[in-house]
Amino acid sequence: MTARLHRLANGLTVAVEPMDGVETLAVGLYADVGARSEPAGLGGLAHMVEHMVFKGAGTRDARAIAEDIEDVGGSLNAWTARDHTVFHARLLAGDLALGTGMIADLVRAPHFDADELEREKQVVLSELGEARDTPDDIVFDHLQAAAFPGQPLGVPVLGDEASIAAIDIAALKRWVADQYRPAGLVLAAAGKVDEDELLRLAETHFGDMVAGSAAPAAGASFSIGGKHDRRRFDQIHLALGWQGVGYRDPTVHALALFTQAAGGGMSSRLFQELREQRGLAYSVYAWAQSYADTGLFGVYCAAGREQGAEALALAEEVLARTAEGMTDTELERARVQAKAGLLMGLEGPAARCDHLARQIHVHGRIVPASETVAAIDAVALADARAAGQRALGGGRAIATVGGKLAKAA
Repeated sequence: MTARLHRLANGLTVAVEPMDGVETLAVGLYADVGARSEPAGLGGLAHMVEHMVFKGAGTRDARAIAEDIEDVGGSLNAWTARDHTVFHARLLAGDLALGTGMIADLVRAPHFDADELEREKQVVLSELGEARDTPDDIVFDHLQAAAFPGQPLGVPVLGDEASIAAIDIAALKRWVADQYRPAGLVLAAAGKVDEDELLRLAETHFGDMVAGSAAPAAGASFSIGGKHDRRRFDQIHLALGWQGVGYRDPTVHALALFTQAAGGGMSSRLFQELREQRGLAYSVYAWAQSYADTGLFGVYCAAGREQGAEALALAEEVLARTAEGMTDTELERARVQAKAGLLMGLEGPAARCDHLARQIHVHGRIVPASETVAAIDAVALADARAAGQRALGGGRAIATVGGKLAKAA
Protein backbone atom coordinates (compact mmCIF):
# COMPACT_ATOMS: atom_id res chain seq x y z
CA MET A 1 0.00 0.00 0.00
CA THR A 2 1.09 3.59 -0.61
CA ALA A 3 2.82 5.58 2.12
CA ARG A 4 1.25 8.95 2.82
CA LEU A 5 2.54 12.16 4.38
CA HIS A 6 0.67 14.86 6.31
CA ARG A 7 1.79 17.95 8.21
CA LEU A 8 0.04 19.45 11.21
CA ALA A 9 -0.48 23.20 11.38
CA ASN A 10 2.50 23.55 13.75
CA GLY A 11 4.88 21.82 11.30
CA LEU A 12 5.03 18.31 12.79
CA THR A 13 5.08 15.67 10.04
CA VAL A 14 2.94 12.53 10.13
CA ALA A 15 3.79 9.60 7.87
CA VAL A 16 1.91 6.34 7.59
CA GLU A 17 2.31 3.19 5.52
CA PRO A 18 -0.39 0.53 5.98
CA MET A 19 0.90 -2.96 5.12
CA ASP A 20 -1.12 -5.94 3.93
CA GLY A 21 -0.63 -9.36 5.49
CA VAL A 22 0.66 -8.26 8.91
CA GLU A 23 -0.97 -8.23 12.33
CA THR A 24 1.43 -5.84 14.06
CA LEU A 25 2.45 -2.22 13.80
CA ALA A 26 5.35 0.05 14.59
CA VAL A 27 5.03 3.68 15.61
CA GLY A 28 7.77 6.13 16.43
CA LEU A 29 8.57 9.76 17.03
CA TYR A 30 11.75 10.75 15.22
CA ALA A 31 13.65 13.94 16.08
CA ASP A 32 16.25 15.30 13.67
CA VAL A 33 18.60 16.22 16.52
CA GLY A 34 21.14 14.08 18.32
CA ALA A 35 24.44 14.18 20.09
CA ARG A 36 26.11 16.65 17.72
CA SER A 37 23.64 19.34 18.87
CA GLU A 38 24.70 19.15 22.54
CA PRO A 39 26.17 22.18 24.33
CA ALA A 40 29.91 22.18 24.99
CA GLY A 41 30.78 20.28 28.15
CA LEU A 42 27.52 18.32 28.19
CA GLY A 43 28.42 15.39 25.96
CA GLY A 44 25.97 12.56 26.52
CA LEU A 45 23.05 14.89 27.29
CA ALA A 46 20.84 13.63 24.44
CA HIS A 47 21.51 10.04 25.49
CA MET A 48 20.81 10.86 29.15
CA VAL A 49 17.46 12.41 28.21
CA GLU A 50 16.63 9.21 26.32
CA HIS A 51 17.36 7.21 29.49
CA MET A 52 15.59 9.54 31.89
CA VAL A 53 12.22 9.70 30.13
CA PHE A 54 11.74 6.02 30.95
CA LYS A 55 12.10 6.74 34.67
CA GLY A 56 8.66 8.33 34.68
CA ALA A 57 6.44 10.25 32.25
CA GLY A 58 2.86 11.47 32.24
CA THR A 59 0.85 9.55 34.83
CA ARG A 60 3.24 6.58 34.87
CA ASP A 61 6.35 5.80 36.90
CA ALA A 62 9.08 3.55 35.51
CA ARG A 63 7.32 0.33 36.54
CA ALA A 64 4.00 1.41 35.05
CA ILE A 65 5.69 2.30 31.74
CA ALA A 66 7.19 -1.18 31.55
CA GLU A 67 4.05 -2.99 32.68
CA ASP A 68 1.57 -1.11 30.52
CA ILE A 69 3.45 -1.76 27.28
CA GLU A 70 4.25 -5.38 28.12
CA ASP A 71 0.69 -6.11 29.28
CA VAL A 72 -0.33 -5.84 25.62
CA GLY A 73 2.69 -7.78 24.32
CA GLY A 74 4.42 -4.67 23.03
CA SER A 75 7.82 -3.11 23.44
CA LEU A 76 8.90 0.48 23.96
CA ASN A 77 12.41 1.61 23.12
CA ALA A 78 14.55 4.61 22.25
CA TRP A 79 17.96 5.29 20.79
CA THR A 80 20.27 8.23 20.27
CA ALA A 81 22.62 8.85 17.36
CA ARG A 82 24.77 11.83 16.44
CA ASP A 83 22.13 13.34 14.18
CA HIS A 84 18.80 11.92 15.37
CA THR A 85 16.89 10.53 18.33
CA VAL A 86 14.07 7.97 18.19
CA PHE A 87 11.26 6.94 20.54
CA HIS A 88 9.70 3.77 19.19
CA ALA A 89 7.03 1.16 19.97
CA ARG A 90 6.17 -2.25 18.50
CA LEU A 91 2.61 -3.39 19.12
CA LEU A 92 -0.14 -5.73 18.04
CA ALA A 93 -2.73 -4.27 15.73
CA GLY A 94 -5.28 -2.30 17.71
CA ASP A 95 -2.84 -0.80 20.22
CA LEU A 96 -1.79 2.25 18.20
CA ALA A 97 -3.45 4.64 20.66
CA LEU A 98 -1.56 3.19 23.63
CA GLY A 99 1.80 3.29 21.88
CA THR A 100 1.36 6.81 20.51
CA GLY A 101 0.18 8.12 23.87
CA MET A 102 3.10 6.59 25.72
CA ILE A 103 5.61 8.01 23.25
CA ALA A 104 3.98 11.43 23.59
CA ASP A 105 4.31 11.24 27.37
CA LEU A 106 8.02 10.34 27.10
CA VAL A 107 8.77 13.40 25.01
CA ARG A 108 6.25 15.90 26.34
CA ALA A 109 5.76 15.00 30.02
CA PRO A 110 8.91 13.38 31.46
CA HIS A 111 9.21 13.59 35.25
CA PHE A 112 12.97 14.28 35.43
CA ASP A 113 13.45 13.54 39.13
CA ALA A 114 16.80 14.59 40.63
CA ASP A 115 17.28 11.39 42.63
CA GLU A 116 16.50 9.28 39.59
CA LEU A 117 19.03 11.29 37.59
CA GLU A 118 21.84 10.47 40.02
CA ARG A 119 20.97 6.78 39.91
CA GLU A 120 20.75 6.80 36.13
CA LYS A 121 24.15 8.44 35.85
CA GLN A 122 25.62 5.31 37.42
CA VAL A 123 23.82 3.19 34.84
CA VAL A 124 25.21 5.29 31.99
CA LEU A 125 28.71 5.16 33.49
CA SER A 126 28.41 1.37 33.49
CA GLU A 127 27.33 1.51 29.86
CA LEU A 128 30.32 3.73 29.11
CA GLY A 129 32.65 1.30 30.85
CA GLU A 130 31.22 -1.60 28.87
CA ALA A 131 31.76 0.28 25.61
CA ARG A 132 35.35 1.07 26.52
CA ASP A 133 35.97 -2.60 27.26
CA THR A 134 34.69 -3.54 23.79
CA PRO A 135 37.56 -2.65 21.44
CA ASP A 136 35.66 -3.25 18.21
CA ASP A 137 33.08 -0.75 19.46
CA ILE A 138 35.15 2.00 21.07
CA VAL A 139 37.58 2.21 18.13
CA PHE A 140 34.84 3.91 16.11
CA ASP A 141 34.36 6.58 18.78
CA HIS A 142 38.12 7.12 18.69
CA LEU A 143 38.02 7.46 14.91
CA GLN A 144 35.18 9.95 15.11
CA ALA A 145 37.21 12.00 17.60
CA ALA A 146 40.29 11.83 15.38
CA ALA A 147 38.37 12.86 12.25
CA PHE A 148 36.43 15.70 13.93
CA PRO A 149 38.61 16.82 16.86
CA GLY A 150 37.21 19.47 19.17
CA GLN A 151 33.89 19.43 17.30
CA PRO A 152 30.45 18.25 18.40
CA LEU A 153 30.52 15.55 15.72
CA GLY A 154 33.64 14.10 17.34
CA VAL A 155 32.16 13.74 20.84
CA PRO A 156 31.01 10.22 21.83
CA VAL A 157 27.25 9.77 22.04
CA LEU A 158 27.65 8.48 25.60
CA GLY A 159 29.81 11.43 26.69
CA ASP A 160 32.50 10.93 29.33
CA GLU A 161 32.72 10.97 33.12
CA ALA A 162 33.08 14.74 33.38
CA SER A 163 30.27 15.62 30.99
CA ILE A 164 27.90 13.06 32.53
CA ALA A 165 28.60 14.49 35.99
CA ALA A 166 27.79 18.00 34.70
CA ILE A 167 24.28 17.09 33.51
CA ASP A 168 21.53 18.37 35.81
CA ILE A 169 17.74 18.57 35.72
CA ALA A 170 17.82 22.04 34.18
CA ALA A 171 19.94 20.76 31.29
CA LEU A 172 17.51 17.90 30.65
CA LYS A 173 14.55 20.27 30.56
CA ARG A 174 16.34 22.75 28.29
CA TRP A 175 17.20 19.96 25.87
CA VAL A 176 13.60 18.80 25.56
CA ALA A 177 12.25 22.35 25.25
CA ASP A 178 14.85 23.53 22.74
CA GLN A 179 15.39 20.45 20.61
CA TYR A 180 12.09 18.59 20.34
CA ARG A 181 10.35 21.19 18.19
CA PRO A 182 7.51 20.33 15.76
CA ALA A 183 9.32 21.23 12.54
CA GLY A 184 11.97 18.63 13.29
CA LEU A 185 9.67 15.84 14.44
CA VAL A 186 8.17 13.01 12.41
CA LEU A 187 5.47 10.76 13.82
CA ALA A 188 5.63 7.66 11.64
CA ALA A 189 3.72 4.39 11.70
CA ALA A 190 3.70 1.28 9.53
CA GLY A 191 2.01 -2.10 9.56
CA LYS A 192 -1.64 -2.80 10.40
CA VAL A 193 -2.42 0.82 11.12
CA ASP A 194 -5.34 3.11 10.27
CA GLU A 195 -4.31 6.40 8.71
CA ASP A 196 -7.24 8.41 10.07
CA GLU A 197 -6.65 7.12 13.60
CA LEU A 198 -2.97 8.08 13.43
CA LEU A 199 -3.87 11.60 12.31
CA ARG A 200 -6.37 11.98 15.16
CA LEU A 201 -3.78 10.79 17.66
CA ALA A 202 -1.19 13.15 16.22
CA GLU A 203 -3.51 16.12 16.68
CA THR A 204 -4.48 15.01 20.18
CA HIS A 205 -0.96 14.48 21.48
CA PHE A 206 1.13 16.92 19.44
CA GLY A 207 -1.21 19.43 17.82
CA ASP A 208 -0.89 21.94 20.68
CA MET A 209 2.92 22.16 20.46
CA VAL A 210 4.11 25.66 19.62
CA ALA A 211 5.48 25.85 16.08
CA GLY A 212 9.23 26.11 15.67
CA SER A 213 12.42 24.26 14.89
CA ALA A 214 15.61 23.48 16.75
CA ALA A 215 18.74 25.50 16.10
CA PRO A 216 20.87 23.90 13.37
CA ALA A 217 23.77 21.76 14.52
CA ALA A 218 27.27 23.18 14.30
CA GLY A 219 29.05 22.44 11.04
CA ALA A 220 31.83 19.89 10.89
CA SER A 221 35.26 19.92 9.30
CA PHE A 222 37.19 16.72 8.61
CA SER A 223 40.74 16.58 9.97
CA ILE A 224 43.73 14.35 9.48
CA GLY A 225 44.73 12.90 12.82
CA GLY A 226 44.94 9.89 15.04
CA LYS A 227 43.81 8.56 18.39
CA HIS A 228 45.49 5.52 19.89
CA ASP A 229 44.34 3.46 22.86
CA ARG A 230 47.39 1.49 24.05
CA ARG A 231 45.57 -0.92 26.34
CA ARG A 232 46.53 -4.44 25.40
CA PHE A 233 44.00 -6.86 23.98
CA ASP A 234 44.49 -10.12 22.12
CA GLN A 235 44.19 -8.22 18.84
CA ILE A 236 44.83 -4.73 17.62
CA HIS A 237 41.73 -3.03 16.26
CA LEU A 238 42.27 -0.53 13.45
CA ALA A 239 39.89 2.00 11.94
CA LEU A 240 40.83 4.27 9.07
CA GLY A 241 38.64 7.13 7.94
CA TRP A 242 38.58 9.47 4.96
CA GLN A 243 36.15 12.29 4.32
CA GLY A 244 32.97 10.92 2.81
CA VAL A 245 29.87 12.70 1.53
CA GLY A 246 26.70 14.05 3.07
CA TYR A 247 23.49 12.13 2.58
CA ARG A 248 22.16 14.65 0.05
CA ASP A 249 25.33 14.57 -2.04
CA PRO A 250 24.64 13.38 -5.60
CA THR A 251 27.54 10.91 -5.37
CA VAL A 252 26.28 9.17 -2.24
CA HIS A 253 25.16 6.04 -4.12
CA ALA A 254 28.38 5.89 -6.12
CA LEU A 255 30.44 5.92 -2.92
CA ALA A 256 28.15 3.29 -1.40
CA LEU A 257 28.75 0.94 -4.33
CA PHE A 258 32.50 1.52 -4.22
CA THR A 259 32.40 0.77 -0.49
CA GLN A 260 30.46 -2.45 -1.10
CA ALA A 261 32.88 -3.65 -3.75
CA ALA A 262 35.93 -2.76 -1.70
CA GLY A 263 34.85 -4.25 1.60
CA GLY A 264 31.14 -4.93 1.89
CA GLY A 265 31.01 -8.70 2.04
CA MET A 266 32.83 -12.02 1.78
CA SER A 267 33.37 -11.54 -1.95
CA SER A 268 34.88 -8.07 -1.51
CA ARG A 269 38.52 -7.34 -2.20
CA LEU A 270 39.36 -6.51 1.41
CA PHE A 271 37.90 -9.75 2.75
CA GLN A 272 39.40 -11.89 0.04
CA GLU A 273 42.91 -10.42 0.22
CA LEU A 274 43.33 -9.75 3.93
CA ARG A 275 41.49 -12.74 5.32
CA GLU A 276 41.22 -15.45 2.69
CA GLN A 277 44.53 -15.03 0.87
CA ARG A 278 46.81 -13.65 3.58
CA GLY A 279 45.14 -14.65 6.85
CA LEU A 280 45.94 -11.26 8.37
CA ALA A 281 42.53 -10.52 9.85
CA TYR A 282 39.46 -12.33 11.10
CA SER A 283 37.23 -9.27 10.65
CA VAL A 284 37.71 -6.65 7.96
CA TYR A 285 35.20 -4.46 6.14
CA ALA A 286 34.60 -1.04 4.62
CA TRP A 287 31.74 1.28 5.50
CA ALA A 288 30.37 4.72 4.71
CA GLN A 289 28.49 7.02 7.09
CA SER A 290 26.71 10.14 5.89
CA TYR A 291 25.57 13.18 7.85
CA ALA A 292 23.79 16.30 6.64
CA ASP A 293 26.96 18.21 5.81
CA THR A 294 29.75 15.65 5.61
CA GLY A 295 30.51 11.99 5.97
CA LEU A 296 33.10 9.33 6.68
CA PHE A 297 34.34 6.54 4.47
CA GLY A 298 36.28 4.00 6.45
CA VAL A 299 37.79 0.58 6.96
CA TYR A 300 37.82 -1.55 10.10
CA CYS A 301 40.23 -4.40 10.68
CA ALA A 302 41.06 -6.62 13.66
CA ALA A 303 44.44 -8.34 13.41
CA GLY A 304 47.07 -9.93 15.59
CA ARG A 305 49.26 -7.31 17.23
CA GLU A 306 52.28 -8.34 15.18
CA GLN A 307 50.31 -8.25 11.93
CA GLY A 308 48.60 -4.90 12.49
CA ALA A 309 50.96 -2.75 10.46
CA GLU A 310 51.01 -5.22 7.58
CA ALA A 311 47.22 -5.45 7.58
CA LEU A 312 46.91 -1.67 7.64
CA ALA A 313 49.27 -1.19 4.71
CA LEU A 314 47.58 -3.92 2.67
CA ALA A 315 44.12 -2.49 3.35
CA GLU A 316 45.16 0.89 1.99
CA GLU A 317 46.75 -0.77 -1.02
CA VAL A 318 43.60 -2.77 -1.74
CA LEU A 319 41.44 0.34 -1.53
CA ALA A 320 43.68 2.22 -3.94
CA ARG A 321 43.66 -0.67 -6.42
CA THR A 322 39.89 -0.92 -6.19
CA ALA A 323 39.47 2.79 -6.90
CA GLU A 324 41.62 2.46 -10.01
CA GLY A 325 40.56 -0.94 -11.25
CA MET A 326 37.08 -1.79 -9.97
CA THR A 327 35.48 -4.02 -12.59
CA ASP A 328 32.05 -4.18 -14.17
CA THR A 329 31.50 -7.52 -12.45
CA GLU A 330 32.31 -6.00 -9.05
CA LEU A 331 30.01 -3.07 -9.71
CA GLU A 332 27.10 -5.29 -10.69
CA ARG A 333 27.60 -7.49 -7.64
CA ALA A 334 27.69 -4.40 -5.41
CA ARG A 335 24.61 -3.01 -7.14
CA VAL A 336 22.57 -6.16 -6.58
CA GLN A 337 23.73 -6.37 -2.95
CA ALA A 338 22.73 -2.76 -2.35
CA LYS A 339 19.27 -3.25 -3.83
CA ALA A 340 18.75 -6.51 -1.98
CA GLY A 341 19.81 -4.90 1.29
CA LEU A 342 17.37 -2.05 0.75
CA LEU A 343 14.38 -4.17 -0.25
CA MET A 344 14.94 -7.00 2.24
CA GLY A 345 15.31 -4.39 4.97
CA LEU A 346 11.85 -3.00 4.25
CA GLU A 347 9.87 -6.18 4.77
CA GLY A 348 8.84 -5.52 8.39
CA PRO A 349 6.77 -2.74 10.01
CA ALA A 350 9.63 -1.47 12.19
CA ALA A 351 11.97 -1.07 9.23
CA ARG A 352 9.27 0.62 7.16
CA CYS A 353 8.53 3.00 9.99
CA ASP A 354 12.21 3.92 10.37
CA HIS A 355 12.60 4.31 6.61
CA LEU A 356 9.63 6.67 6.36
CA ALA A 357 10.99 9.01 9.00
CA ARG A 358 14.56 8.91 7.72
CA GLN A 359 13.51 9.77 4.16
CA ILE A 360 11.48 12.73 5.42
CA HIS A 361 14.36 14.05 7.52
CA VAL A 362 16.83 13.65 4.66
CA HIS A 363 14.73 14.60 1.65
CA GLY A 364 11.67 16.32 3.08
CA ARG A 365 9.40 13.75 1.44
CA ILE A 366 8.72 10.02 1.25
CA VAL A 367 11.10 8.61 -1.35
CA PRO A 368 9.71 5.40 -2.90
CA ALA A 369 12.04 2.42 -2.82
CA SER A 370 11.74 2.27 -6.61
CA GLU A 371 13.30 5.73 -6.87
CA THR A 372 16.25 4.68 -4.73
CA VAL A 373 16.66 1.52 -6.79
CA ALA A 374 16.69 3.63 -9.95
CA ALA A 375 19.39 5.87 -8.47
CA ILE A 376 21.49 2.81 -7.62
CA ASP A 377 20.98 1.46 -11.15
CA ALA A 378 22.12 4.79 -12.62
CA VAL A 379 25.62 4.58 -11.10
CA ALA A 380 28.17 3.86 -13.83
CA LEU A 381 31.52 2.17 -13.30
CA ALA A 382 33.34 5.47 -13.82
CA ASP A 383 31.14 7.07 -11.15
CA ALA A 384 31.98 4.42 -8.55
CA ARG A 385 35.69 4.57 -9.31
CA ALA A 386 35.66 8.37 -9.15
CA ALA A 387 33.85 8.32 -5.80
CA GLY A 388 36.52 6.03 -4.37
CA GLN A 389 39.32 8.13 -5.81
CA ARG A 390 37.89 11.32 -4.34
CA ALA A 391 37.51 9.77 -0.91
CA LEU A 392 41.03 8.35 -0.91
CA GLY A 393 42.54 11.48 -2.46
CA GLY A 394 42.61 13.36 0.84
CA GLY A 395 44.37 12.56 4.07
CA ARG A 396 43.04 10.00 6.48
CA ALA A 397 42.30 9.76 10.17
CA ILE A 398 43.25 6.66 12.13
CA ALA A 399 42.25 5.08 15.42
CA THR A 400 43.72 2.01 17.10
CA VAL A 401 42.83 0.00 20.18
CA GLY A 402 44.85 -2.86 21.59
CA GLY A 403 48.48 -1.86 21.61
CA LYS A 404 51.09 -0.19 19.48
CA LEU A 405 51.56 -1.03 15.83
CA ALA A 406 54.68 -3.13 15.36
CA LYS A 407 56.05 -0.56 12.92
CA ALA A 408 55.01 2.82 11.61
CA ALA A 409 51.88 2.70 9.52
